[in-house]
Amino acid sequence: MSALSRRTLVFGSLVLSGAALAVQPGEQLKDPAQEARARKLSAELRCLVCQNQSIDDSDAELARDLRRLVRERISAGDSDSAIRQFLVARYGEFVLLRPPFSASTALLWSLPAIALIGGIFAARSLFGRPSEAAAGPDATPLAESEKAALDALLSKREQP
Repeated sequence: MSALSRRTLVFGSLVLSGAALAVQPGEQLKDPAQEARARKLSAELRCLVCQNQSIDDSDAELARDLRRLVRERISAGDSDSAIRQFLVARYGEFVLLRPPFSASTALLWSLPAIALIGGIFAARSLFGRPSEAAAGPDATPLAESEKAALDALLSKREQP
C-alpha cells in the first residue's frame, strides 16, 4: 500500500469516526432496542452548543448531558413523543432539528420558498428578454430609407 493511500485511509477513518466518538460506551444502554431508540431520538435533537449538529453527533458536554437524559427517560419507560415534549418544554422548539410547522415556525418553513420565488422574479427582470415597452416610448420604427442605409452598411461589412 502506498504512503498516499495509507494517509487517505487514516484521514477517512478519522473523519468518519467523529460521529461514532460522540456517544461514549458508558452512555449506551444494555438493551439494543432501547439503544437504537435513543440513537434515533438523539439524531433528531439539536446540540444547543454546536447548534448545527445533533446531540448524537456532538461531543459537547451539554450534548452528553442531553444524551444521558434521553437514555434515562427511555429506561424509565417514557415514549419518544413524551421525551420530545419534555425537552421542548425545557429548551423550546429550538432543541428540535426539524421543528414542526406552527404559527411560530411558519416563516422558518416558508422562507426558502419565498427566497426561491423572489430569485426567479429578480433573474427574470434582470436577464429576461426586453419587451417592446422596454425600448422606450420614443422608439419609432425605421423609415424605408434608413433600412436601406442600414442594409448597405451591413452588406459592406460582410464583404471581405
